[in-house]
Amino acid sequence: MKPLGLKSYGSIPHLPESRMGPADHHCHAGQSAIATVKRRGKHDRIIVTEKLDGTNVAVARVGDEILALVRSGYLASTSQYEQHLMFARWVDAQAERFRAALSDGERFCGEWLVQAHGTRYQLPHEPFVAFDLMAGPQRHPWDQFLETARLCDLMTARVLSDGPSLSVADALQSVEVSGHGAVDPVEGAVWRVEHRGAFDFMVKYVRPDKIDGLYLPEKTGTQAVWNWHPDLQTQN
Repeated sequence: MKPLGLKSYGSIPHLPESRMGPADHHCHAGQSAIATVKRRGKHDRIIVTEKLDGTNVAVARVGDEILALVRSGYLASTSQYEQHLMFARWVDAQAERFRAALSDGERFCGEWLVQAHGTRYQLPHEPFVAFDLMAGPQRHPWDQFLETARLCDLMTARVLSDGPSLSVADALQSVEVSGHGAVDPVEGAVWRVEHRGAFDFMVKYVRPDKIDGLYLPEKTGTQAVWNWHPDLQTQN
């Protein structure tokens, strides 16, 4: 069963020219214009962050329980993949930290970067990076997310721009050097649009030459590539 009764995180529409997978879809042309060309007015706020390339996970509080979830909404501890089992163990060890920040029904959504998917990292921080705070299907405002993350000293996605629209070209220039230690080229950026302090919509851009799962054993037939692992003496 899914503890929350729903997916932990949904899909984000793509901007024009973004590389898409079979199940992906483009955003509306008007949303693209607001995010990357010109906002509607002073009540629009566009927060652009570096796009991360790991596995999408969440830390949820249900009552007094702190749960590690995969994107589909199932417990990470029931996954067949080692990276998810590692996440479940990590969250268990950090439970008091998250209990001090999250209210009942809230969850941090983010990226678990222990294993290289299409991007390798030399992580300068812990392997979980949050980019959203949600309750049910609703996203909390960005400032509330940041304040809640600060309560538990949680790493958040690097902000490239906060306020006006930002073009794809400018976003890609900003991620030429990663804020999270990416060794390979950063795959793109995510635009979050808020209106009068409330979440409105999100869009993303992925480089056309980005190859999904480039380092995954399921594709390579070789060993997993770890960005962080408790057995690696050189990692924290």
